[in-house]
Amino acid sequence: MRSHPPLCQEPKKTGKSPERLRRFWLRMAAVLLVLLVLGSAFVISSHEEIEQWEYPRKYSDLVEYYAGKYSLDEKMLYAVIRTESNFDPNAQSSVDARGLMQITEITFDWIKSNIAPGEELTFDDLYDPETNIRFGSYFFSYCLQRYGNDLATAAAAYHSGWGTVDELLQDSQYTDDGVTLTQFPYNQMNRYVSKVTSAYRRYCEIYGS
Repeated sequence: MRSHPPLCQEPKKTGKSPERLRRFWLRMAAVLLVLLVLGSAFVISSHEEIEQWEYPRKYSDLVEYYAGKYSLDEKMLYAVIRTESNFDPNAQSSVDARGLMQITEITFDWIKSNIAPGEELTFDDLYDPETNIRFGSYFFSYCLQRYGNDLATAAAAYHSGWGTVDELLQDSQYTDDGVTLTQFPYNQMNRYVSKVTSAYRRYCEIYGS
């Protein structure tokens, strides 16, 4: 005798209920949100690391100390060092400027007579990072004071000398006030000033003004 299924047997459930589906998609949305946040944080972190690698703050103890000693914005020093030597303490130019801040012998002698007359320092000591940053910081601070604390004009003087800058300041087409330059007519000077001021802006953007 055959058995028959109950007439009122419920059909098997083959899908998820609307409530379970809703919870499932909420969980998926939460997971996607977390992944998005983590991905964004990774991208931002990587971008910041790249910027800090391109604009480093090497020799920070020395830079901060001598920036404080000579009343300088340390980011200006970083900008000058990056432009001059890209933080290579053994850098030497075609005119024998030496070290991190690329100081020539005549400039070394002048600085030494002002801040270290009794010290047994030689031109070769400019390969020492502390001596170089000490001397370069003093010289750059002098350029800033001489030219109204204007970074661009001070950079021009650091690169091309006071005589060149003073001569340009006698020509009204290059200055509005006779103290700071508004134009830099020589190619090397113009490129140098542009590099220093651009690097300074980037240091301010990356590390805070």
